[in-house]
Amino acid sequence: MIDLNFISRFKTKAKYKKTYKNAKLSYLKRIRWAVSMFYFGMGLCFATWASRIPDIKTELHLGSAELGTILFAIPMGQLIIMPFSGKLVTRFGSHRILVFSLIFYVFSLANLGLATASWQLSFGLLLFGIFGNLSNIAVNTQGVYTEELFKKTIMSSFHGMWSLAGFIGALVGLGMLALKLTPLIHFTIVGGIVLLLLVFNYKFLIKAKEKIKSEKKKLFTKPDSALIWLGIIGFCCMASEGVMFDWSGVYFKDVIKAPGPLVILGYTSFMIMMAGGRFFGDGLIHKFGRKLVMQISGVIISAGLFTAVFFPYLIPSTIAFMFVGLGVSTIVPTIYSIAGKNPTVPPGEALTIVSSVSFLGFLMGPPVIGYIAELFGLRFSFAFIGVFGILIAFMVSRIKAIQ
Repeated sequence: MIDLNFISRFKTKAKYKKTYKNAKLSYLKRIRWAVSMFYFGMGLCFATWASRIPDIKTELHLGSAELGTILFAIPMGQLIIMPFSGKLVTRFGSHRILVFSLIFYVFSLANLGLATASWQLSFGLLLFGIFGNLSNIAVNTQGVYTEELFKKTIMSSFHGMWSLAGFIGALVGLGMLALKLTPLIHFTIVGGIVLLLLVFNYKFLIKAKEKIKSEKKKLFTKPDSALIWLGIIGFCCMASEGVMFDWSGVYFKDVIKAPGPLVILGYTSFMIMMAGGRFFGDGLIHKFGRKLVMQISGVIISAGLFTAVFFPYLIPSTIAFMFVGLGVSTIVPTIYSIAGKNPTVPPGEALTIVSSVSFLGFLMGPPVIGYIAELFGLRFSFAFIGVFGILIAFMVSRIKAIQ
């Protein structure tokens, strides 16, 4: 068993119970900024890797099928650590686990640039997935704690920082390609930037540790039903999101017949609206409530996908993909926020349950689209995913935990 007690060396000055109760607003804002920078750093790492996939594919002489198989190493790594990530966060504190996991996430990123064979890349991506998931649970736990301090919904803005980092990471990737820098140099430079963000902000992470119940638990216990339903909502949302990430370019090329560079228009419009929706989503939730915003978001997802199906032309489909981006923007941050406040399960473990179910949608959605498209065509497969938005709106209305 790995001894993680050395993580306790990373200590913040603040104590969650006493210090924050009478803290000045300026100090609370500094905490919020610090947590935002960790979200940003994680998004920058992932976007940096994604920006060099074509380059690494060429360097390692990988075929499309072989690359697709290798890319499954990331979700495999995430699935491997999922049963333990919530317990580690609860046991050692999210502030310590976040520092620990993000450091190794950065080293895992740099390690990908050293791969000279497919097995090396697969192993590197497995580690990348493990530390990525551990960072994800820890940072979202920090996001939940920060919301408690502000007494208002701010989770969407945190996820907006992740999306913003995706844009910046893609732009930096283009710049690195223009300068003809190798993936190793690119990954090392970005890794150094993320480590600097960590150094300047880790002291402002919230030091909070959940109480660990002493009674013995059964090996398999029934999860809280509310968390499972939140996970199913996340499944539907992340399936829609995953389809946009993996299939929007193909849809614009094969169905819309977009010329040349306009093939990326659908993906770009989706990403812009998803990032923008996350920055403005907190204000909408504060004004109209989680339930109404999530219901409308589900309807918007379906409306966007069905519009792209029934009007497969450049301008209508671009607007449709913007709707999908706006629809998915607030759902996952909102269900994470709700899960983290579950009265019977520690935030880290609650987030693990919800994210585990949700992530299956991100993992299974794109391949299922491929199989359906092979049998019935890509437009039909997008219509199939479009039903998920309606399901989200229906389930939200039935869950009492969502107010």
